[in-house]
Amino acid sequence: MTGKTETNQQSQYAPSGHPDIDEGRVGVLLVNLGTPDAPTPGAVRRYLREFLSDARIVDLPRVLWLPILHGIILNARPASAARNYQKIWRKESDESPLRYYTRAQAEGVAKAFSEEAVIDWAMRYGEPSLASRISALKDRGCTRILVIPLYPQYSATTTASVADAVFNAVKNMRWQPAIRTAPAFPDAPAYIDALGAVARRGLQTLDWAPERVVISFHGLPQRYFDAGDPYYCHCAKTARLLREEMGWTEGFAPMAFQSKFGREKWLEPATEETLQKLAGEGVKSIAVITPGFVADCIETLEEIDIAARAAFIAAGGEQFYSIPCLNDAPEMVGLLGTIIRREAAGWI
Repeated sequence: MTGKTETNQQSQYAPSGHPDIDEGRVGVLLVNLGTPDAPTPGAVRRYLREFLSDARIVDLPRVLWLPILHGIILNARPASAARNYQKIWRKESDESPLRYYTRAQAEGVAKAFSEEAVIDWAMRYGEPSLASRISALKDRGCTRILVIPLYPQYSATTTASVADAVFNAVKNMRWQPAIRTAPAFPDAPAYIDALGAVARRGLQTLDWAPERVVISFHGLPQRYFDAGDPYYCHCAKTARLLREEMGWTEGFAPMAFQSKFGREKWLEPATEETLQKLAGEGVKSIAVITPGFVADCIETLEEIDIAARAAFIAAGGEQFYSIPCLNDAPEMVGLLGTIIRREAAGWI
């Protein structure tokens, strides 16, 4: 009798036509940096406009930066960047490698969590947009969403920017899903193990042994580190743990930073300068590993495997190997599964 009374009391306050409220489903959203939709100047310009307009990426005063961006960079850079994308574009599926591998990672994880969570993927810049995929997860009944930024090392320019975009995407929703954002994982055992496994498999394909292995991370302006960004420290920790996993010394596997942009001082040493210096010292065979990227992209396939290779050979080197990123390797899917189990505890 009491139960019937409570049910009637609840129902009289529920608007007609509204479904009963339940806990809903759990969604997991993998988020990587972004990619143009096509290897064309127009598509690259749209992508760069969104990317370089983010104050997390370039934190200069808008009154100074935006005229430079729109007056110089977006006119001068898209054509050359498009040519670089053309060198690495996956013609069979007409997409960038970053999009291809991020989707493959999501599909691999979805197989493991088919009964427990809805797995999706998005890009911080470009398509599919983060906001659109959060809406899609919500439309599929996900009232709890775990967001995993696919950046092993934390930086305000990457991890924090994803968090900004996530909460901007839900701030105008009448009924917001519960949101969790996974932390960076620079020292996660599953991550270090995955790097080691993929590196060993790659190096075993060679009929020569590298004299050095350069551990290359994406660069960052020095003043970001000076202001408190922990990125450099996270990179150093990953490099140290990777050396321990592989049995490398610091002299054999130095850390370096690539992708410098602009004139200000960035984290050092620079990857290309390191390669040229080693070649000048007589090193003839070298490998490069890029643990800051979990999926091969323009920074690994063009900047390292094409441009950095050419610089090393021109400086006197002879053999060069770019170790693949984790991509859709089983170890990467396992790493993501470990993160999901940990960060969605109580939900899954």
